[in-house]
Amino acid sequence: MPDWSLEDKYQGFVCGVDEAGRGPWVGPVVAGAVVFITREINSELLQGINDSKKLSAKKREYLYDLLLKEAELGHLCYGIGEASAAEIDSLNILQATFLAMTRAVENLSTKPQFALIDGNRLPAKFPCAASCCIGGDAKSYSIAAASILAKVYRDRLMQKMAQIYPGYGFEKNAGYGTKDHIEGLKKYGITPEHRKSYKPIKEFLADNL
Repeated sequence: MPDWSLEDKYQGFVCGVDEAGRGPWVGPVVAGAVVFITREINSELLQGINDSKKLSAKKREYLYDLLLKEAELGHLCYGIGEASAAEIDSLNILQATFLAMTRAVENLSTKPQFALIDGNRLPAKFPCAASCCIGGDAKSYSIAAASILAKVYRDRLMQKMAQIYPGYGFEKNAGYGTKDHIEGLKKYGITPEHRKSYKPIKEFLADNL
């Protein structure tokens, strides 16, 4: 379970950074960044936050709303950053993820002195000093909170996208290559939000010239 031990290694404000949406075939990759201003945080939130992938959708939504309430109280601040499907195609998914992370940190109202980034790679250019943490969303409160923010924010984006582009099941599959998504591609073709550099989309385009 997450705790404060990673944050305690550094001086000043420390932010946690995580992303959601590297694997889907469509839509942006989204990063979240969270700085806890105080540790006087809602105990239910601290007991609940964990790696977003280990939480049910209902629990993630509930914790997301608790995080936003804590932000309104001034107990934490958060930033969201996106990199579009076009940027993913132009840069590649790794560099687009780094771009989304950079934007998330730049959108923080409290500027951190240090960032804890989930994963095993660091962006070449970043707004502050940083360290990567493999499995960080199960170790650090800040990274776990960022993972929940990024995941729920992106899921809600995909629900809105499902209204613009019905027939692909985006509200359920979040852009991953499910049966509904594949059937939608066969019936309607690709949308402007599809990642054309991804192998399944490249193959679909090649087969439907």
